[in-house]
Amino acid sequence: MTTVQELRIGDAAAELGIEAHVLRHWESVGLLHPERSPSGHRSYTPNVLDRCRMILILQRTGLSLAQIRELGSSAHDERLRLIAGKRAEISRRLALLRATDRFLAHLAECRHPVIAECPECSAFTRADRGAGSRVPTPRAVAP
Repeated sequence: MTTVQELRIGDAAAELGIEAHVLRHWESVGLLHPERSPSGHRSYTPNVLDRCRMILILQRTGLSLAQIRELGSSAHDERLRLIAGKRAEISRRLALLRATDRFLAHLAECRHPVIAECPECSAFTRADRGAGSRVPTPRAVAP
């Protein structure tokens, strides 16, 4: 019979590349439920470590701990709604980043001393207002 290797909190944290207090926090907000040894020490099994890795991945996607908890405890349809909402948010951010990149690329070549005098700079400003997001536009361009 193979025994499952269980780690204490410090070893589990080192394995995951995070601090032990992060694991305690995840437990306090209901994301983790590590088993306890008879002496009260937290015991991290491979399954709990996999859950921790999933939490880390979901955090990198931009989900909050509350959203991660909701994702883990919701019915399928609710999970799909949460994922669709996050993907829509990412799409909006990508569109803003693309527009910002185009604006900055143009700005690097723009020879107008004031952005308002440049039809292309003005077009970026108008387009971004229409899309519901704004690319910050400085008042003047260095000559």
